[in-house]
Amino acid sequence: MFKMPIVDLMKQGDELAASGKRVAVLWQEPESLVFLARGREYRSEFHINPSDEMMYMVKGEMKLHYRTPDGKEEIAVLPQGSVIYTPAGIPHSPRFPPDAYLLVQERKRKPEEIDRFQWFCPSCDTLLHEESCHVADYKADPVSKAYQRFFDSEEFRTCKSCGTVMPRP
Repeated sequence: MFKMPIVDLMKQGDELAASGKRVAVLWQEPESLVFLARGREYRSEFHINPSDEMMYMVKGEMKLHYRTPDGKEEIAVLPQGSVIYTPAGIPHSPRFPPDAYLLVQERKRKPEEIDRFQWFCPSCDTLLHEESCHVADYKADPVSKAYQRFFDSEEFRTCKSCGTVMPRP
């Protein structure tokens, strides 16, 4: 018999914080992916997801940076207890502190779908670098791995237009 999953989000968030990890995958099924994320001290990349996302701010406040179709950066503020919908293909960067928790629901990736992560120069807004990968298993924490590849490379962090080097967090 199938048991319906019930998750205490605050307890799960506290366990996530105690573990030092950033993401707890609550379930990952062929058509559904749900995870709880803890904020990062520093976040600068924009994620381009091949599926729609629904984000619910469980604890704290988030500033969702996103890029409009003409490339302009905008910010939507999501207070605790609020939900936001982010359509597939919209570059977005959820920024919130480590003591805040965000519930995210999206569709599990199809084999041909690619997630992209982009960084822009903090001085002139030129694209610095893009990482792409197929996210077969979200438990592998692809965001942290993309971050590591980017921040481990001074070449990736150096703007070819103005010479600014994005600092390591």
